[in-house]
Amino acid sequence: MRPADHEAFAELARKVNNWGRWGADDERGTLNLLTPAHTRAAAGLVRDGRQFPLAIPLSEDGPQLGFVAGRTNPTRTMVAVREPLGGEADGVRFNDDAVQMGLQAATHWDALAHVSYGGRMYNGFDDSVVGPSGAAKLGAERIGAVVGRGVLLDVARAAGVDRLDGGTALTGDDLARAEALGQVTVGEGDIVLLRTGQMQLMRGGDKWGYAISTAGPSLQTVEWFHRRGVAAVATDNLSFEVYPCEEGAPALPVHMLHIVEMGLLQGQNFDLEALADDCADDGRYEFLLMATPEPFVGACGAPVAPVAVK
Repeated sequence: MRPADHEAFAELARKVNNWGRWGADDERGTLNLLTPAHTRAAAGLVRDGRQFPLAIPLSEDGPQLGFVAGRTNPTRTMVAVREPLGGEADGVRFNDDAVQMGLQAATHWDALAHVSYGGRMYNGFDDSVVGPSGAAKLGAERIGAVVGRGVLLDVARAAGVDRLDGGTALTGDDLARAEALGQVTVGEGDIVLLRTGQMQLMRGGDKWGYAISTAGPSLQTVEWFHRRGVAAVATDNLSFEVYPCEEGAPALPVHMLHIVEMGLLQGQNFDLEALADDCADDGRYEFLLMATPEPFVGACGAPVAPVAVK
């Protein structure tokens, strides 16, 4: 980076830093803003019980194409087929299967152990807390329950398109336009879902895939999320943030600021298409969102099967 860019990034990091805000030992970050009161209020948003699963299918034809090392699509194997239990010929039999996959391969949350830079992790933990056996701190099991008010910011529709072009760097103005479209205001403790339309590319054709160039949040949105006090943000693309990254910035700078400085929970590969169509039909862009990940101990991310209920 050029010196001026480095200084600007460092200043932004200082502005949004949440270290110590919830105590020196905190490992949940902005999820502390999602209080029981917020969850109770979110339950009141359910009017007719319509449910929208937001996870993409877990299969060998998943979205990973080998560009990210280790993010393997699920490989499922049958380990028991009509296996008898007991000696009776007509007695009970069971079928079991096992799976091997990258925990960030499909729809997932990134644990706060997912990212470090300069030897630093969220809340001042040294990056040595993550080793070959996993994360001793900030792992996926620390995330806990994620249930609260979900807010869809359909930045693609707000821009008048079905899908934003790859490489589109979202700004605070883009987020504000999406708020205006949904007649909703993002506030403290909210779980924000950002629709760019990228999922249309990912699930196009007979196999899953993705574009190398993606639309997503940029450095220009980091303070916006910090000011609003959001608990978590998820996108419908693979990289979460805009890629290629902004000129002069380090690699994946939004990851660095969200996860390391803010302790903000990030989600990727959320399928928001059906939900977005329904929100456009009834004009309701807020809903109860249940998105608790699998609590893999010591993991740096975990799959999730989110469900929005309206």
